[in-house]
Amino acid sequence: MAIIREMFKKNKKRYMTVPSEAAKDVPEGLMTKCPECKSIVLTKDLMKCDKVCPDCGHHYKMTAYERVDCLFDEDTFIPMDEGMKTVNPLGFPSYEEKVNADAEKTGLNEAVLTGIGEIDGQRIAVAIMDSHFRMGSMGSVVGEKITRAIEKATEEGVPFIIFTASGGARMQEGVLSLMQMAKTSVALSRHADRGLLFISVMTHPTTGGVSASFASVGDINLAEPKALIGFAGRRVIEQTVREKLPEDFQTAEFLMEHGQLDAVVHRSEMKKTLSTLIRFHTKEAR
Repeated sequence: MAIIREMFKKNKKRYMTVPSEAAKDVPEGLMTKCPECKSIVLTKDLMKCDKVCPDCGHHYKMTAYERVDCLFDEDTFIPMDEGMKTVNPLGFPSYEEKVNADAEKTGLNEAVLTGIGEIDGQRIAVAIMDSHFRMGSMGSVVGEKITRAIEKATEEGVPFIIFTASGGARMQEGVLSLMQMAKTSVALSRHADRGLLFISVMTHPTTGGVSASFASVGDINLAEPKALIGFAGRRVIEQTVREKLPEDFQTAEFLMEHGQLDAVVHRSEMKKTLSTLIRFHTKEAR
């Protein structure tokens, strides 16, 4: 045994790799490792694929601005209410500092980007949630911006589309956050009363109060592949029902199978799909 241990030590030393000077010079962020298939791809090539792994199709999270770039016709998107920002209504400790840090990191003032733009020449209003900002949590400003975007769509008589990505209601704003569920839903109801289209596109993750309100009440509900969609977490549900849930529970595919989605759409097909749906549901098409 002593001989074997000595051989192991020698071989371990022989095959230990020391990073070369060239390896140390590789710029950070040049390569990206897929969390699903573990393949490594050049970050610039990943961006060309709209942040979808070319090997396994894993959909990375997108920023709001990245979503705009791959969705709207060039130079047609006009943002709304960019200056709106929370003022810490409940005086929650360190809340403003965290919001300011996320604003600096993302270039957004809140967890949703709203505006007007065109998809294949068709004018729409849109709200795009960004999970890089406070995990896309829904506070009073998020709800207000989404409501104003819906009202703009209603006023102009155009479809409204929302891309959801959220951990749910923002705990630092308490009941003021929960009130946004009702406010946005009322605005959507008025939009529907005008006979106007609302498409909800759920991306990873869409959970909590967001999934229980505007995310789930679209005339057409879509989702990206393998997106996590649900209200409570898996552990909470399993402890409540005292049953083991399926492995794919709360994925887009599971919801599609159980009739809670109209389609699961690959990101590369999203613009084409939305364009077709808008064309089918506008007065001009009829």
